[in-house]
Amino acid sequence: MSKQGQGFGFGLGKMKELTEAFKKAQQVQEGAKKLQEELEAMEIQGESGGGLVKIVLSGNQEPRRVEIAPEAINEGVEVLSDLVEAAMRDAYAKSTATMRERMEELTDGLNLPGM
Repeated sequence: MSKQGQGFGFGLGKMKELTEAFKKAQQVQEGAKKLQEELEAMEIQGESGGGLVKIVLSGNQEPRRVEIAPEAINEGVEVLSDLVEAAMRDAYAKSTATMRERMEELTDGLNLPGM
């Protein structure tokens, strides 16, 4: 009887660790699904030109809207293009940072390899 449960090199302690690992994995999976829903509902705004151009993305970087002030149009096509690009970069950087922070919160304390 003392050899029971050790057929694959797993003692009782290892089985407990494995069970805990599965629980943690399930928690991460549930948390990731909830996080995905939260990111989808978020609106993250990037801007440029002191607010002349605003780009709004969801938390997972889906485009939502572009707002261009009439004054930005008077700047000309080249400047307007630069303002749109700068606002897009700002929104992208903010959404990436938000996503990273939220993932760190989700995996904090789980001691997952590679995280």
